Amino acid sequence: MTRERTESLDAASIEIGDELPGFELLVTSTVIVAGAIASRDFMPAHHDAEFAKAQGAPDLFMNIHTTNGYMSRFITDWAGPEGMVRSIKIRLGAPAVPGQPLRFTGQVAQKRVAEEECVVEVAVQAANGLGAHATGTVVVSFPLR
Repeated sequence: MTRERTESLDAASIEIGDELPGFELLVTSTVIVAGAIASRDFMPAHHDAEFAKAQGAPDLFMNIHTTNGYMSRFITDWAGPEGMVRSIKIRLGAPAVPGQPLRFTGQVAQKRVAEEECVVEVAVQAANGLGAHATGTVVVSFPLR
């Protein structure tokens, strides 16, 4: 599990190819339902296991808003408090269901300096025992020092 940084990464220390420290989220029914409620997503598949199973899912499952929130946390835990998430572009795959921990991984794919900031693109994935739950990219910027 990553630990929240109290200081931001120095943009000069970030290199293309750098691997981010992994983050593992223990997915429970409570995590899924809380995320759905917080994002005002009342679709029954996010809080009613029987409904989800009747739709062909293995159990109730996490919504994309919650996945985006945890992806943002994964990035900001790595970047530190001055890292600003500029965009998250992910595609969903396997469902995130109770009892299947999500393992977040990432690698720096691009880096450029623009005016007073360093912009970094990170290739990300969150996967569980069912496969890749979310894959895509996150763009984060850092102030130049």
